[in-house]
Amino acid sequence: MLSIRLSRVGKKNKPMYRIAIMEKARDPYGRALEILGSYNPHSKELTAKIDRINHWVKNGAQMTPTVNNLLIEKGLMKGDKVKASIARKKKKGSDKAKDKKSSPERSTNKEEKTEDKPTETETPTEEAPKEETPVEPKAESAST
Repeated sequence: MLSIRLSRVGKKNKPMYRIAIMEKARDPYGRALEILGSYNPHSKELTAKIDRINHWVKNGAQMTPTVNNLLIEKGLMKGDKVKASIARKKKKGSDKAKDKKSSPERSTNKEEKTEDKPTETETPTEEAPKEETPVEPKAESAST
């Protein structure tokens, strides 16, 4: 599958990105089918060949969320932004706040579950009581 994505170029601590189309499984720093533009994150300058991007999208290529959001942000394409990051680290305090909010819900769920269970005085007649067999301790054999 073809993917329109960013490929990093530039010096150390001074990145620049190329907008390139390439196979999704290919190394992003490797050979691209076509260079479709560039992005400088320091100056926020974006240059893109919109006609070529549209051509590739019509032919089945997919843009990464970051490229999609950049083009929409700069007004080069229309559409909705996509959430680019999947997982972020949670703050330590946020877990405690969730526990406090969820604790009343948990107590109501427990009450509902206990109502469904039969009481101790009611015993089901279908099940026969289990007989307990006493277990005799084994005699230890003394071997010398």
